Amino acid sequence: MRCDYSCQSAEHGLTRRGFLRTAGGAGLGALAIGGITGTPGGASWLSPAVAAEMSKSQKRILTIFLHGGVSQLETWDPKPNTDTGGPFRPISTSVPGIQISELLPHTAKQMHHLSLVRSINTKNSSHGPGAVQMQTGHNEMGAPHPHLGAVVAKALTPEKFALPGHILIRGGGSSRSSAAFLGPRYGSVVLEDGKAPQYSERPSALSLTSDERRQEFRRLANDRFADKRRTADTDAYTYSYDQAMQLMAQRDVFDVAKEPARDQERYGSHEFGKHCLLARRLLEKGVPFVQVNHSNYDTHFENFDYHIEQLGEFDRPFATLISDLAVSGLLKDTLVVVMSEFGRTPKINSRYGRDHWGTAWSVCLGGAGLQAGAVIGKTNDNGTAVVDREIDHGHLFHTYLQAVGIPSSDAFTIAGRKFPIADPAKGPIKELLA
Repeated sequence: MRCDYSCQSAEHGLTRRGFLRTAGGAGLGALAIGGITGTPGGASWLSPAVAAEMSKSQKRILTIFLHGGVSQLETWDPKPNTDTGGPFRPISTSVPGIQISELLPHTAKQMHHLSLVRSINTKNSSHGPGAVQMQTGHNEMGAPHPHLGAVVAKALTPEKFALPGHILIRGGGSSRSSAAFLGPRYGSVVLEDGKAPQYSERPSALSLTSDERRQEFRRLANDRFADKRRTADTDAYTYSYDQAMQLMAQRDVFDVAKEPARDQERYGSHEFGKHCLLARRLLEKGVPFVQVNHSNYDTHFENFDYHIEQLGEFDRPFATLISDLAVSGLLKDTLVVVMSEFGRTPKINSRYGRDHWGTAWSVCLGGAGLQAGAVIGKTNDNGTAVVDREIDHGHLFHTYLQAVGIPSSDAFTIAGRKFPIADPAKGPIKELLA
């Protein structure tokens, strides 16, 4: 997917073919320096006891990324009757004392499962760096850091798991979903438009018998080569083919048409509704990390009309997904985060829009045993500054990982060097961790 923002920034997609090309080509250099395949769950930096416990817990993370920068004032931190508040009213939620925008009436009914962080200051107002901050927990500088999904996939994917551990539904830019030094095994597989990965279906002109014969020939050739020249590169190359074969056998997992008609109706026939239903389907199958992207919230003009449209599409499917996860019991083991690369300016510009704003904004999150119905932090009366409990992307990243049992204060060991999993200068939001 390509998402063109009104400020002329862009996010780019990575196809399944691109993933395989990366796994079979230059991207293998990351694996070559590390030799970091191995233990159950893939979490080779953990003690065996911790890795085994995490493998049993079946924890998962779902992120919903609102690309372009959703307005905190039209969502999680309304400021009615102020010079910055805009035309929408706050409404009560299922948690007494917590109000959110009237544009989210269905989500308001699920707030007892969710919490808000209203005091984020990432000190950034650019799309690319903001996406990196929110999805890696680090600032964009020097060598890239692994995407949250790559870290989670490495820690939580069972060794024999047949599906990818890191899936993006209609993914953004490839740099935002990079596994960096963790290697392509933990890179994202992107489902464009919520469909099964490209090239994961056997061509109709190729019989099953012929396909099995050519795969057997490939395995024999790989094994012969590996006898004398096996490296981390060749292992990753072989793994990419093995995973592709597993995907071909699991194509039905990605087909939301297999869900009951009633569920398809509840989520809606539009794209985002189908993507949320697909996310539920993947979480039910045990995929450790799923990200659903929804765009475009880059509302430099007509902010209010755009948010009516965008949040009107977001609200019901998201609320339905939270309700379904709670009823099924999955929510207690699934962290759900609604994030963006930044918020929108409190000041309304001359085009009735809001511009980029990383100084005082919000995220919504819940599940995985987090304290529900909480509000962390506060902005001032017109939302221009944080006045209580300032939080940044580093704190959030620690919180996400610890919520699903990943020891965020530990480090990856790559070629004898240690790389902190999360920013060692930061820590989790302890008030949220149960």
